[in-house]
Amino acid sequence: MTPGTLVLLHTPFASADAWGDLPEMLRSYGLDVITPDVPDLDGVRYVARTSLIIAATAPDVPLVLVGHGAAGPLLPAIASAQRAAHRPVGAYVFVDASLPRTARATQNHGHDHAHAAEGAQSPSQAHAHALGEASAHANGRVATPNGAVLNAQPFAQPKAGPPAPVPADWPDAPCGYLRTHADRTAAPSGADAVSHDQAVREASLRGWTVVQHEPPAAVAQALSELIATL
Repeated sequence: MTPGTLVLLHTPFASADAWGDLPEMLRSYGLDVITPDVPDLDGVRYVARTSLIIAATAPDVPLVLVGHGAAGPLLPAIASAQRAAHRPVGAYVFVDASLPRTARATQNHGHDHAHAAEGAQSPSQAHAHALGEASAHANGRVATPNGAVLNAQPFAQPKAGPPAPVPADWPDAPCGYLRTHADRTAAPSGADAVSHDQAVREASLRGWTVVQHEPPAAVAQALSELIATL
């Protein structure tokens, strides 16, 4: 697909700086890119602040929402806010990210993909994991898409807020998953590394386009090529 605007969404309790030079590289490919900076919120508060920032930029549509880390589970709620404002979402991309989990998916996932649901998280478990992943980012323990390690943030330790709802009919647009070389080769971080491995497997079983980034290709190149296939 040809996006109107890419919206790069950093993991909660990090900042837009975590994307490094990725936004500028994507712009050099002729893509319009916005990078909302929401460093101190999660859950529905992150969704609300992000939606205001997106609206203020008056982006071209369709949007492609690109979520990193714990921003992944928030993409459906952000998309709902955009559709309510008559800004259609054309695709979703998860970059080293956790996946959204609907109540219906938790109950019925086994009917569609019998083995894919093994070890699947409920919405509350997914939110708890996302909070832990956000905390890891806030402490500078997680590799970022540009291959660097995020510096510690001067924020208080994350506290669980209301989880963002995931519509029962999600996904309503094509989805893709990008696993970066930096994430795969980062020092093991326990559950986060396992979670991303599981997310890649689940994305594949759902029939999503999955790309395993490998140098010397740039992350921006891998991401732009992935979006073009959606």
